[in-house]
Parts: sequence; structure tokens; C-alpha cells
Amino acid sequence: MSISAAGLAGFIASLDVAIAREEQRLNAADGKLGDGDTGSMLRRVIQAMAAANVEAASGLSEAAMRLAQAAMKETGSSLGTLVATAATTLAKEAKAAEDKLDTADLGRVVAAIRDAVAARGKAAPGDKTVVDSVAAIARALEEGPATRATAAAAARAVLDEFRDRPCRIGRARRFSERSKGEDDPGMLAVALLLDDKEMENDG
Repeated sequence: MSISAAGLAGFIASLDVAIAREEQRLNAADGKLGDGDTGSMLRRVIQAMAAANVEAASGLSEAAMRLAQAAMKETGSSLGTLVATAATTLAKEAKAAEDKLDTADLGRVVAAIRDAVAARGKAAPGDKTVVDSVAAIARALEEGPATRATAAAAARAVLDEFRDRPCRIGRARRFSERSKGEDDPGMLAVALLLDDKEMENDG
């Protein structure tokens, strides 16, 4: 199945619904290890991306770049910057493929996003960050099926796997011992936002 600008817009719209539902839960998780605003920051960023009119883009690469620009304008936070980096990488991958990506390409594309996010955030696999979430999703999508359910299951599994490990980078590393037993807010956000409860409710 091909990935279109309209499909990308639908995905962002679903994230907009999810972040409205999960904002306070993410703020509470971040309050244990950081400044308690991860949910509110992500809500602003996703709302800006949802308003970026990506449906009107000439193709997938332009649509993804509109998302990146919207994210960059909304926040300079570290996690928000990584969201923009992910969108920019998708735009580059789509442009290289002449806007002809399909779901079979998702594992490769998410692997490229993993590498870009790791480089931008100066994080490595095992540091207990969103890099670990994106790496797990890339592996799962490559093994297939390349679906949102596959990505959501991988994000949830790696969240559980890393919960009792210490955070090794970012603000949370200051509370390395305290971070054991707590979810990294970025990893939690990936798991919660990919879990499409609205789709489940629709049967």
C-alpha cells in the first residue's frame, strides 16, 4: 500500500486525538524525572503539525517537510527537535524515492529516522530514550507486518523492557537511580500515541 500525503495527514490527526487524551499522563511521568511538561509540549507540537495543511502538499516529501517546519516553529525543546528531525528524515526518504514509498518501505525508513534521531540527540541504543523505541519499531516493521499495530506492540514491549534500567542521557540522567522503575517520558509518549484506542473503539 502506498503512503500518501493524505495518509500522513490522517496519521497526524490520530496523534492529535491521542495527545489530548494522554497529555496529563505524560506530564506526570515527566514530572518524576524532568520538568513535567512533556505532554503539554507534545500537544502544542502535534496541534501545529495537524494544522500544517499537509493534505494540500504536492507529494509525500513536501507533506513531511511541512510537518518538520511546523514542529520546529512550535518548540525548541529537545524532544520537539527530535520530532522535527524524524519528519525531516521522512521527507528526505520520500524525496529520494520520488514520493513513491509504500508500507513495505516503512522498516527501512524508520531505521533511517532512528539513525537521524540518535545523531541529533547524541544518544545511543541502550540509553533509555526514544532512540530505543524507534529502533525497536524499525526492527518490528522490517520483520512485518508493517502496520501501526506492529509498531505499537514494539513500542510497548521496549517500554516494559527498559523500565527498570537507569536513564543514561539527558536531564533524567541526573536521577539515574531514581529513574529505575520509571518510564522514560519520551519512550512512554511513543507507546501511548501509537496505541490507537480510537480505532479499537470503532471495532
